[in-house]
Amino acid sequence: MLTLPSLRVDSHTKIVACAAPREESRSAFLSEFGGNAHESVGALARDPSVEAVYVATPHQMHREHAEILAAGGKHLLIEKPLAITLEDAEAIVSAVRRNGVQLITGPSHSFDQPVLLARDMIASRDFGDVRMITAINYTDFLYRPRRPEELDTSQGGGVVFSQAVHQVDVVRTLMGKRAESVFATTGSWDKRRPTEGAYSATVTFEGGSFATLAYSGYAHYDSDILQDGVGELGSEKDMAAYGKARKALSQVSSSEEEARLKSGRTYGAVDAPKPAPYAEHFGPVIISCDRADLRLTAKGVEVWGDFEKAFFPAPADPAPRSPVLEALYRAIRLNQPPIQSDGWGLASLEVCHAILESAATGQVANLTKQ
Repeated sequence: MLTLPSLRVDSHTKIVACAAPREESRSAFLSEFGGNAHESVGALARDPSVEAVYVATPHQMHREHAEILAAGGKHLLIEKPLAITLEDAEAIVSAVRRNGVQLITGPSHSFDQPVLLARDMIASRDFGDVRMITAINYTDFLYRPRRPEELDTSQGGGVVFSQAVHQVDVVRTLMGKRAESVFATTGSWDKRRPTEGAYSATVTFEGGSFATLAYSGYAHYDSDILQDGVGELGSEKDMAAYGKARKALSQVSSSEEEARLKSGRTYGAVDAPKPAPYAEHFGPVIISCDRADLRLTAKGVEVWGDFEKAFFPAPADPAPRSPVLEALYRAIRLNQPPIQSDGWGLASLEVCHAILESAATGQVANLTKQ
């Protein structure tokens, strides 16, 4: 649903088919796009009108769907995380390589316009080397409507698999170096929501650089206030709606009712969000370089240099997730995949597993799949 506004207007894609188990979703698709609406992923894989598929199914289904689609010769844009287990992620990477198709993991916030602008600014070498990155985010993620598996870590639930992967992708993109190790602590503080709702992690990179990642999905404080009051999807926050998610959840009497509330936000049930005036973001990010600090906002990149401060705008695109769609197009048509392709999603997933491993053991977790 969050990618739909971009799919509707981006010039790099044409929507010709879907696969969905819900008849309501298939009917809505045919009404809006025409084309073919399939009940199964296998039927979609056999559809000759389809070149690439956006896999937006729950995490635990990614391997099965990716293997079917890759065998059908379809290029893949797979929602983060690539999978839940490293074994499944490796199987997906093997499948796309075996069948000669492109794989991009996303859309993650590493495709946000301010992140891409900052990456280019870092690559210019005007500010020297990146030494440290700090990324924080405080949200009420754990108190929004969830399906049961979203509250079960073994099924990809909790904030590490769903949220940490955004921060991991962002810092890996900005560092431009291989991650080496992780030391982390996680928090699971609400027995009614039995999964990780917070984490703090230090990720080291080759050459001695490091990143600090902190996230709370239990938060009462909203760190979007540090992003000029702009929310994750690029629109100004309605501060009068503070506490709305918790209020709605307090009126839910069962997990089944909560799951129905979550399903009410799917395609065919509600309208997708309208295009936003600012770029998407994933909380405050500060990049410490030799000669400047760079702060990412929803409006662009602030540069705090040795003697002066400057601002470089990153205007939002009418299709806010156009960078990932253009990347898919360039990978397929020009054989120019972005850094977030092939084994990228596997490497980011390894960092997420390392956060959980380090938190469980109290030891540094070394990375081997970067």
